[in-house]
Amino acid sequence: MVQQVTPETTIEVIYPESDGQPMADNTEQFAWIVKIKENLEILFASSADVFIAGDLFWYPVQGNPNIKQAPDTMVVFGRPKGKRGSYLQWNEDNIPPQVVFEILSPGNTLKEMTKKLQFYQRYGVEEYYIYDPDKNDLNGLLSSGDRFEVIEEMNGWVSPRLGIRFQITSDTLEMFSPTGNKFLSPVEIDQLREQERQAKEAALQAKEAALEEKEVALQELEKERDRYQELLAKLKDKGINTDNL
Repeated sequence: MVQQVTPETTIEVIYPESDGQPMADNTEQFAWIVKIKENLEILFASSADVFIAGDLFWYPVQGNPNIKQAPDTMVVFGRPKGKRGSYLQWNEDNIPPQVVFEILSPGNTLKEMTKKLQFYQRYGVEEYYIYDPDKNDLNGLLSSGDRFEVIEEMNGWVSPRLGIRFQITSDTLEMFSPTGNKFLSPVEIDQLREQERQAKEAALQAKEAALEEKEVALQELEKERDRYQELLAKLKDKGINTDNL
């Protein structure tokens, strides 16, 4: 009797792209997430191998969808830009995000943040920044071997990976690109563009006005020349020598 052999069934592992939870708990937290993420996009717009994402699930271990985090903002050097439903590390040359940002809200618990710290420490994050906009409190951690070391002074700190500088004022956090450009909100960026457009338009109008004035002056000069030529012609008609005029 021939024994029937049943082939083994391969179970497909599903890596969810959403947990049904909101990206942010309040408008302040959301505004900061957008500001940091979009300004980093601008900063590295010309770098094809820098991937930046906000609130995207990162799965570091193939086969285990329960091991995951969704940093408010993450930066991955060495991976191409492009659309992703989640960051599956084994499909990304096994490169983990090197820099992550978390923006705190009143809903964050100490237990939750401790788990995130342990996760980022274990799975290869090099720089971890945590900002509490309500308290205007910025903390940073830097990878040292297999653990994080606290950055003692964040005011004026320059990120080794990003090159951006953090400045803490009396009421807010300011961030600056390596060239000194301040991180701006989308509204501030739009206002700046409008100011630049108005300045260019004003400069163009001033240039056009100067050209018009020059044109008027040339026309007056031509009229004066024509009157002078007419005068010389009249004098010649009267027999007056105009060679020395």
